[in-house]
Amino acid sequence: MPEIKISIGGREFEVACQSGEEHFLKSAAQLLDNEATVLSSQIGRLPEARMLLMSGLMLADKTAGMEEQMRALEAKLGAQEALLEELRSAPAPAPERIEVPVVPAEVSDTFAELAARTEAMASALEDRLGVSA
Repeated sequence: MPEIKISIGGREFEVACQSGEEHFLKSAAQLLDNEATVLSSQIGRLPEARMLLMSGLMLADKTAGMEEQMRALEAKLGAQEALLEELRSAPAPAPERIEVPVVPAEVSDTFAELAARTEAMASALEDRLGVSA
């Protein structure tokens, strides 16, 4: 079982851990040291036991807050998953009928005939008046 030297609040400790767990122990010690450093900067030097107790309580408080956030997010995720499943299982909406107005061919032909007559009349008028286009 490896022994790891850790520093918490400026104090050195030797702690044993399972082989392969050294990284996790160092990470946990770093979190505890961060809290101890905050305590030391705010309060000053504390007895070792009190420093460790207060640091542990501060970490526990943060952990409890994060667990509460996680539960709230899991509940929200569950509600979203239920809504998604409801939408997936709902029948597809009926196709919506959309009517696009179509101009009948007779109307287009009539407009073309009127345009041709209008151009012929304009041309005849220009000829009578002697105006060149």
